[in-house]
Amino acid sequence: MSASPGAVSRPPSDTPVTVIRPSRGWVSLQLGELWAHRELVYFFTWRDIKVRYKQTLLGASWAVLQPTFTMVIFSLFFGRLARIPSDGVPYPLFAFTALVPWTLFANGLTHGSNSLVESAGLLKKVFFPRLALPIASVGASVVDFLIAFGVLLIMMLYYGRTPTAAVVWLPLLVLLALITVLGVSVWLAAINVRYRDVRYAVPFITQLWLFATPIAYPSSLLSQPWRTVFGLNPMVGVVEGFRWALVGTATAPGPTVLVSAAAAALLLVSGAFYFRRMERVFADVA
Repeated sequence: MSASPGAVSRPPSDTPVTVIRPSRGWVSLQLGELWAHRELVYFFTWRDIKVRYKQTLLGASWAVLQPTFTMVIFSLFFGRLARIPSDGVPYPLFAFTALVPWTLFANGLTHGSNSLVESAGLLKKVFFPRLALPIASVGASVVDFLIAFGVLLIMMLYYGRTPTAAVVWLPLLVLLALITVLGVSVWLAAINVRYRDVRYAVPFITQLWLFATPIAYPSSLLSQPWRTVFGLNPMVGVVEGFRWALVGTATAPGPTVLVSAAAAALLLVSGAFYFRRMERVFADVA
């Protein structure tokens, strides 16, 4: 018996059908799903690295030029004119040591907050863990960090400074910086999908955050307990930790780093849950 021309063919009743439904309410982070798609995260990271300086004249040199120019400006205005103390470290080295992790944060925030909007077409066509996009954007910024860190090591040789024994803590400080930037990025990326004002607010937020972080000045200007409270800005712990580990400024900033780590963890966990809650509308409004 032949099917009528207007009939619609249906799959056999025993054919498995996968239905992907949007999450509702405060859902789990489903980190297992993200881990299962880890190769996709690597792919997105490599994609972001390749296109970051595509069709630019200076290419990856910008990873060095940006913190270097900022260091020169800070050295002239804060080091020479304002004579801001630098905890016994030559001011250019003092500033650049802080600018290296700061550049990781600033670049990761800029690209991570725009990661969903820039991949809007992909969001509407393919299912994958959306958290992969901001993670990849932040991960791609590590390349710029490594380049700038190499320049920092050269500066340390020039000024006759060698890393202290505390350098063993450096990987954890880098991890703290990544947790911080990823936490802020997932918050802003989720908000940016609905309110495109975020794109214009990020440079302003970054500039304010720069001066709220002891990059041009030492946190030793503050007395306790305010110095520890200052660590509620997670980048304070990162910057102070970098200086302590690499150029031996002051004493171990243990309490400040612990406060910064707690603040960074809160940012990341709350941001990830908010991201997952908003994930169901990404494809509709991106």
